[in-house]
Amino acid sequence: MSPRIIAANLGVRLKSFYRERSAMFFTFAFPVILVLVFGTIFTKPEHLNFDLPVQDNSRSEASSRLLEALAAGDAFTVKPVPVAVDATQYAKEHKLNLLLVIPKNFEVLQKQRVVGPHAGVPVPLDYVYDPSSTAVETKIQLLHAIVAAANQKATGSPPAITLNAVSILSERYRFIEFFVPGIIAMAIMTSCLSSVLNMNAELLQKGILRKLATTPITRADWLASSIVYQLILAVVSTAAILLVSYFVFDVRLHIGIWLPLILVVEVVAFTGIGMLLTPFAREAESASAVANAFLFPMMFLSGTFFPVEMMPAFLQTFAKLLPLYYVNEALRSAMIFVDDAATLRSVGVTAAFAAVVFVAGTFRTRWDEST
Repeated sequence: MSPRIIAANLGVRLKSFYRERSAMFFTFAFPVILVLVFGTIFTKPEHLNFDLPVQDNSRSEASSRLLEALAAGDAFTVKPVPVAVDATQYAKEHKLNLLLVIPKNFEVLQKQRVVGPHAGVPVPLDYVYDPSSTAVETKIQLLHAIVAAANQKATGSPPAITLNAVSILSERYRFIEFFVPGIIAMAIMTSCLSSVLNMNAELLQKGILRKLATTPITRADWLASSIVYQLILAVVSTAAILLVSYFVFDVRLHIGIWLPLILVVEVVAFTGIGMLLTPFAREAESASAVANAFLFPMMFLSGTFFPVEMMPAFLQTFAKLLPLYYVNEALRSAMIFVDDAATLRSVGVTAAFAAVVFVAGTFRTRWDEST
């Protein structure tokens, strides 16, 4: 090996990297931004605090004492739920992952367990929960711990209160059922953004895009062909994920007309984004950096791996501006909850975004060197 050649080659690479300012930003500044963002999410405060919706049907002195016990440890902030509503339906409509229900005869049952034929019989409390939420297990454990402490303080043994779980879903689902739709959405997004950016950056760097100006192909043709190509990959990827999930984990999801429609709007949306980002990735070295700058925030902030509610309020607001959030919502509404209305809302938002970026990508794509 020749140290002189190595040094010369290293110098060329460093100069090329220095001239590509976008690569410098996404290589150095972007990781720092990620540390700041995710540090804000995952840095645990001194006391964990979750909202706990409670439907107090009793509205008695006994229920008031229970509510005080729930709020005393700073683990929960009690949020009242209207009495004249169905708790399970209310949790579904308001996307609550945990809702405690205090029965109307709570105080009477509390008195009966002290004397009479029901002495020593604990008072049952139902909590309605959403098994699709990964954060709900932590909240349930905290709820059980607080109730156990209240039992010990009240009588010791037998317990004064027991908790009964009521799922908001009509069927029993495992976490893997909720994980698979998010993986489908993430895989399609990654394929569309990375493939479009890497291919366009390579063609731009080699001057091929500029030569396309001499051919009959139009910008709309170019974008449409990219969308069809990505749609084929999306179908194959989705089929592979579902087949592996079915045969390895015995996953059971509802496959209907919504699934292909969601795949189409997601492919159009993220292919369009890739076209819009092409001017920021003029060289192959910066294409991956630019792609990652958009992939990682959407991957982690859109509810693919953990629920959005775990994040601070300002990041939750930001998450709802990301297209992947609505793709995740649409897939889960269609494949798990079989909720056509919720699916239509999420698909509508994604489709509107896809239409905007498709048109913008068509006008933004140029064959000259200033692309």
